[in-house]
Amino acid sequence: MKLSVCLAVYNEEKFIHYPLDSVYDFADEIIIVDGGSSDNTINLIKSYGKKINIFYEKNPKMFHINKQKAIEKAKGDWILQLDADEEVSEELKKEIKNILISSHSNNTVAYWIPRKNFFLTRFLMKGGVYPDYTIRLYRNGVAEFPCKTVHENVDIKGKIGYLKNPLLHFADPNFSRYIQRWQRYTSLDAEILANEKQKISFISYFFIKPIVWFFSSYIRHKGFMDGISGFIFAFFSSIRYIPVYIKFQKIKNRRK
Repeated sequence: MKLSVCLAVYNEEKFIHYPLDSVYDFADEIIIVDGGSSDNTINLIKSYGKKINIFYEKNPKMFHINKQKAIEKAKGDWILQLDADEEVSEELKKEIKNILISSHSNNTVAYWIPRKNFFLTRFLMKGGVYPDYTIRLYRNGVAEFPCKTVHENVDIKGKIGYLKNPLLHFADPNFSRYIQRWQRYTSLDAEILANEKQKISFISYFFIKPIVWFFSSYIRHKGFMDGISGFIFAFFSSIRYIPVYIKFQKIKNRRK
């Protein structure tokens, strides 16, 4: 069973080695949809060899649009969709290979994969962060991105199973990258709320939601066991509601 690995990228020269180093040996093709990278991303990708197929698109705010374009271009029987800062662990690679070999004997069409998220100094294992299940392996033709929120998984037509071994996510090795992504996600969340003409409460977004989130992540889900990284993650995850509210109000005022 042939495997297509699909990625949507934009200025990922520091991270693109994670997915490509980990999948190049066992992928039949690698589909890259680039959103107009201005750094060395494309040259690095091209250096990997003939399995790489690069397609050039605009860089939409809703980056799942380019992920959808990538999986639509895949020719393999199965698709493994990755982000540019993710690495397939050796254990996960073996598990995926076994799925491809035995897939003709079961009716499972997609799989949830547990994901370990690296934050500043370590992989977070508490705080409700692990296992961060995400659907990344599926038969060609059964998956589609709704492209409604930045936090969504693909919609799947058929039975979904679970894999045991983790996908490694190196999203936030330093605080500046985390803040960059934090700003992007809060902007997208605010725009989605505005487009849906939602009504959101100042009290809720400045006080209730941040407090509830922090205590849930840091206390209930034992984020304190991840040390200082666990505290920083719980704190900044909780206060994200404040910039969402502020940006939401700015969008509403601009549209009046």
